[in-house]
Amino acid sequence: MRMSETKKFVYVTMLSAIAISLNIFESIFIGNIFPFGIRIGLANIIALVTIVKFGVKDMLVVNIMRVFIGNLLRGLIFGSTFWIALGGVILSSFALIIGQKLKASLIFISVISSIMHSFGQVLVVIFFYKQPGMIAIMPYLLLGAIPMGIVTGIVAKEALRLMNKKI
Repeated sequence: MRMSETKKFVYVTMLSAIAISLNIFESIFIGNIFPFGIRIGLANIIALVTIVKFGVKDMLVVNIMRVFIGNLLRGLIFGSTFWIALGGVILSSFALIIGQKLKASLIFISVISSIMHSFGQVLVVIFFYKQPGMIAIMPYLLLGAIPMGIVTGIVAKEALRLMNKKI
């Protein structure tokens, strides 16, 4: 049975709100636990769920809304944090799209997305803020991105399993 447009809109709106909430929660409460700005990527769980359940367009809506509204609510809109987050989410979203088209496993897609998010953030700092030395932290970010991508992929896979029972 096909989902009505209204029902789909409600689900995507709720997923966006959850992604924004997780992003803000993580930046406030978990943001400084790991060195070099490594984060778990809780909001990426929602991006993974969205691309599987609703497709590329809706995943892009969720990711872009997360960056814009999350930064707006924290008073950081169009500041350096915003541009760095946007660079990360663009490359991360691109990885999600390619991974889905290749029919890769959700955990693999999550790991690649996590790596690309870190790479996108570093690229923004290097090119827009003229800080080429930032490339030196990339190995550390990769060491964080791989296990965090595995964790978020596993959680997204479980969330989808539970959602398939409900939706």
